Amino acid sequence: MSLEEHSALIAQLKPLLMEPDFDEVFQQLTLDESNSTRFLVKMELNRLASPCTRIIDLRDKSELPCDEVRQGQLRHFLDAPAKSALLEAMSLFRDKYTLGVYEHVLQAHKERRQRQRQDKALDKSQADNFLVPGVVLGNYLYRCEQRMNYSIKISLQQGSQPAVAGVTLDLSVGGARIRLPNPVVVDPSEPVRIKLLELGEEYYFQDLQQGIEYQIIELETDNDFSWMRLKRLGGSQALSDLLEQVILSYKLRYKVDINDVLLSTTGLGFERHYLPHLPHLPLFVAGSAPAPVLKHMLLSQDNSQLLHYFQDENNISQLPGMLTQSRLTALLTEPDNAEHCLFFCFTHLVQGKLFFYSASLAELKQQSRLALFLGFGSTKASWRVFKVMQHEISHQKGYKPAILPGDDNRYSPLVEQQLAGFSHVLQLMDLSSAAGQQHYQGWQYDTDANALKGFGQAKITDKPIKLIAMEFSERRQESRFAFKTKVKINLGQEEISGISQDISGRGLQIKLEKIPQLDKQDRQQVVLLNFPSLQSLAGKTDLSQMPYRLVRQRKRGQVLHLNAVMGHTPHVGIEFLNRLLAHNKDKLEQLVERHAEAKELADGMKNLLLRELHSIPYFVEKTVKSAKIACLGVGNPGARLSALFAAAAATQSFNLAPLLKDGGFKRLLLEPIRQMKASDNMDFFEVFIQVSQPSSGRLHLKSVAACELGETRAQIDFIRQARTMGRFVALRVYRGATDKPDMQYIRRELEYIRVHASHRAKQLEQQLWHIIGVGELLDITQEVELRYPKLHTD
Repeated sequence: MSLEEHSALIAQLKPLLMEPDFDEVFQQLTLDESNSTRFLVKMELNRLASPCTRIIDLRDKSELPCDEVRQGQLRHFLDAPAKSALLEAMSLFRDKYTLGVYEHVLQAHKERRQRQRQDKALDKSQADNFLVPGVVLGNYLYRCEQRMNYSIKISLQQGSQPAVAGVTLDLSVGGARIRLPNPVVVDPSEPVRIKLLELGEEYYFQDLQQGIEYQIIELETDNDFSWMRLKRLGGSQALSDLLEQVILSYKLRYKVDINDVLLSTTGLGFERHYLPHLPHLPLFVAGSAPAPVLKHMLLSQDNSQLLHYFQDENNISQLPGMLTQSRLTALLTEPDNAEHCLFFCFTHLVQGKLFFYSASLAELKQQSRLALFLGFGSTKASWRVFKVMQHEISHQKGYKPAILPGDDNRYSPLVEQQLAGFSHVLQLMDLSSAAGQQHYQGWQYDTDANALKGFGQAKITDKPIKLIAMEFSERRQESRFAFKTKVKINLGQEEISGISQDISGRGLQIKLEKIPQLDKQDRQQVVLLNFPSLQSLAGKTDLSQMPYRLVRQRKRGQVLHLNAVMGHTPHVGIEFLNRLLAHNKDKLEQLVERHAEAKELADGMKNLLLRELHSIPYFVEKTVKSAKIACLGVGNPGARLSALFAAAAATQSFNLAPLLKDGGFKRLLLEPIRQMKASDNMDFFEVFIQVSQPSSGRLHLKSVAACELGETRAQIDFIRQARTMGRFVALRVYRGATDKPDMQYIRRELEYIRVHASHRAKQLEQQLWHIIGVGELLDITQEVELRYPKLHTD
């Protein structure tokens, strides 16, 4: 018989062991047991109850601090959990230190350490699962010549410092990449002199004997080596001819270095997944303070809703009325003052005219109108919260990346001139949410709402901002124009009113007052459309009951994209809209321009935008078993948000485990993305994070989805606790489904890679085809903290 088989009986008898009537209780509880079993169980209990003189010393066995604990003449050294286990066991044995107490404390310590090891293994496993690489977006390397994987011995010298021996990793006529053993002390801002030792032995050139001057472009270091990317500054034309001759002569023996081309092509491929879903509206400013001017805006497939919000009853954008010259000046001259970046806006409809009210956080604080504007404005259906981020354009870099050797790195002169006229890129971000709007209504005010008249925007009557649309492989066949007019649709017996957002000859986009009951399985669903406000312009043409086919729906069906149903007879709607557009092209804002100049300008503006992203795009990749985060897009490597998830294990690597572990990836990202279509706009959820930095020095993140925190009280408590423990960060996590990759955009680069490394081109193509989801992480901490009046009034 094994005592383990009767461990439950022994555990039941332990608390009774020191009782006076233990023998009677023992007989009752072991009536069904054999005599031999009763004998062995009683012997074990007597053993556990026997006095013990063994000392417990955990000082070299515990990671926790240990204190001295006296037990009669004995001196134990126990950590806090072991002290609790000792007190627990002593209570079972009538405060006597027995062998049972000794074994209980050691067993409890062993189990705790085992659980700790299992937790660490689980944490490491989860961290490994969500350890994702970064892919550079926008900041692509400009390559004007071919570079060879060519290794020769070199020596490097800077100023009066002693020479350091190293090797080249690759070599071109105008540059090189080298590796040096550590430690290397150099000033990256000063040039270095390189001697190509093996070439100097084979060819006699004064440049080779004296050394060639190079500028340090990039410097990376680890424990053993330093890597430098160099650009040649000095040397004669004869040296250039020699290096070109060497590269050509070795071309059949050494591989062409394609790492830079592959890196840039990868970024271009991923950006084509992200840009159609770009939720923010990029704005381009000409001039600087005190007279900055909004000149252009860049449209994606998803950010048109921001454009439509600012259209008034005459289809004129009132956005310049919010971003006035004085507000732009404050934004550009004080880029670190976040109060100039946050704007609040609502509209008021009076006798068919739409009036806009807006204020920055800085203005509301200066004029003591914060509670009034937030409390009153948030009761309006048109309430919006905007964040405007900006970065200054560096014109030292070219606007067009030259990815392949020999590529032209300039656009046409007119486009180059237009791009050179921009001084800053702004990104207008809509931070509004239904939950946030409810919280804002908690701001109490006792001032009359008429005090907000000073925040009314001056009416804009002209159209100073030019619209430029990014081109993608899937595009409408016609130009679209921003145009608002009342519409009504008939679905069976149901009639729903709405307003058009944009129109073309054959189709339009409309926003309905309520969500219709649509058959999501019917891909050819037809609705009947009426234009009541335009009927007076149509004369005898009847603009009612016109058939349109549903192309796609967004906002859970509230925004519809419709296309005219063509029959054997001319479609009344097409004829009328074509006439309307023909007579009013000069008055309507065109959303898509098809000529080559606009295409180049859009591409250049896109490059300027991606140089410094204020959010972190991510990409979801389909795998054999399920899916995973493939990579993060990095537009600004030094951004605070990137640093939050930076992994200590490797550079340009990020750990998303605090955000997505414990089923969060599947629950919050993967399942919603799988239910979406590529034509749907991205939606989002919000995450609250507690950031603390314990004595170990590494950041510790505790995150929870805001929707899972429950009521307002719990959300406020989380924010307060996070502030107490360290700091609070709130993220908006966008998510959406992707379409097929735009391989046409990177066709030339892929062909080049395929020639020199076909397997790597194939790997990149496969990865781009496996991307099923895209999204981004956006820091909304400041806006979230403003939602809760309690945080500001306590």
